[in-house]
Amino acid sequence: MEANTLKRLKIVAGHLKGIIRMAEEDAYCIDLIRQIQAVQAALNKVSGQILEDHLNSCVITAIRGEDPKERERVLKEIGEVFETANKV
Repeated sequence: MEANTLKRLKIVAGHLKGIIRMAEEDAYCIDLIRQIQAVQAALNKVSGQILEDHLNSCVITAIRGEDPKERERVLKEIGEVFETANKV
């Protein structure tokens, strides 16, 4: 995994620990919600970055490859990722 992606995930983890601390200290509800939204946005950004990396590596390799089953598999995975994202 790319170093920048790991760095972003560690930042999000730290932010989440801060939110947990806020909840333990009975912080104002709207402040908690805003912080949760910030973490969600950061995770969405990281997820998009990972997906872009995947598309530019694994998916391109599979599409250019000789194995039609592998092409179908990676395309199905991408479809499933988007389907799951739309359920959330």
